[in-house]
Amino acid sequence: MSAAAIGAMYGVGTLLLMFSGMPIAFALGAIAVLFMYFFMPAASLDTVTQNVYEEMASITLLAIPLFILKGAAIGKSRAGADLYSAIHAWLHKVPGGLGIANVFACALFAAMAGSSPATCSAIGSAGIPEMRARGYSPGFAAGIIAAGGTLGILLPPSIVMILFAVAAEQSLGRLFLAGIGPGVLLVLLFSGYAAWKFRREYAVALKVYEGGGAKSAYLHEEHFTLADKTRMLPRVLPFIVLLIGVMVALYGGFATPSETAGLGGLLALGLIAVIYGVWRPSQVKPILASTLKESTMLMFIIGMSLLYSYVMSYLHISQSAAEWIVELHLSRWVLLATILGFVVVLGFFLPPVSIILMTAPIVLPPLKAAGFDLIWFGVLMTIVMEMGLIHPPVGLNIFVIKNVAPDIPLKDVIWGVMPFLGLMFVAVLLLCLFPGIATALPDAVMGATGR
Repeated sequence: MSAAAIGAMYGVGTLLLMFSGMPIAFALGAIAVLFMYFFMPAASLDTVTQNVYEEMASITLLAIPLFILKGAAIGKSRAGADLYSAIHAWLHKVPGGLGIANVFACALFAAMAGSSPATCSAIGSAGIPEMRARGYSPGFAAGIIAAGGTLGILLPPSIVMILFAVAAEQSLGRLFLAGIGPGVLLVLLFSGYAAWKFRREYAVALKVYEGGGAKSAYLHEEHFTLADKTRMLPRVLPFIVLLIGVMVALYGGFATPSETAGLGGLLALGLIAVIYGVWRPSQVKPILASTLKESTMLMFIIGMSLLYSYVMSYLHISQSAAEWIVELHLSRWVLLATILGFVVVLGFFLPPVSIILMTAPIVLPPLKAAGFDLIWFGVLMTIVMEMGLIHPPVGLNIFVIKNVAPDIPLKDVIWGVMPFLGLMFVAVLLLCLFPGIATALPDAVMGATGR
């Protein structure tokens, strides 16, 4: 049987198992073992455990549970709410300042936690009620948090970027640095839209009030004294120092990514113990339980995805697919657009972790042959996968928001995120036109590579 026929069966079988409702890790592992049984030597089944272990025996992957621990320590304490409150107090006079404060809070929390769902949950639980209490429409408030939460997989430390660095065999430090410029770009785009949308909703509320209608919460002004603002800083600054310290340790060459993750996790636990008094076993238990649960789930998906990719490679499915793409003789930009479109479609059904590990063996060789910088592409692909987190039918952040704010209709949440999807598309275009947005910082810090 040809590699193309086996590949078609492999892909169809995978989709059928996933659509059956089987958990992703089990679906990937089951289809891999099934094809090993029918199309590989019988002895291959004896090496399943060994293959999974060898694929996962990467010091880089060790950073994932440690970064999850850091995020859980911050997310399970009052740190997220305090961070949001402090930014809101300092930005409340800016038009749309509350919305912008939520975008900035999401960005900073994402940089500390590295997880989109955690960011949505931590900032959304405080931010959405506050925005709605001040007149923001439900869809607008939900859209800001859902989109802001996606920054968790772009700004370092990003778990998704760790996996891409492993799959593409690229420098993790360089990839982390490459995500900062685009991350700042998205923060600015989101903040600009929040200010514009606020002005529109404020103008409508004012017109209704002047016409004799009810006075919207939009029209109530808040006042924070300098003492109020200053009083909020002591609880926030230690976590900002933690973020800066982790970045300095990583990029200054003082520690490896895994050592940096461990340092960040221990410091986060120490800070919540000192600042919030979270040190008793009963208080620490939820943090450790959440870390263990999320890490186990994620590492199991990674292990099965790597086995899935190994079988693809052994059966020459990924090589044949890559050769087929090359033989189409597409121009480099058409090739890029086709691959990104493919990622968008996969994003309808799969989480970023699975997309990276399933597609990397197929798409990276043709892109490298076409002369694209894989670090730059990693950032581009991450933004496209961010879009998958907030577009239906399986936008994970949409359902996180629905859980945080169950009274907001799902229809309003979906319409609320649509403008942010457009802004992400604009960011992708800007990165294609000006790749230096992603590559300038890593080149400046770590030296230019021979692209």
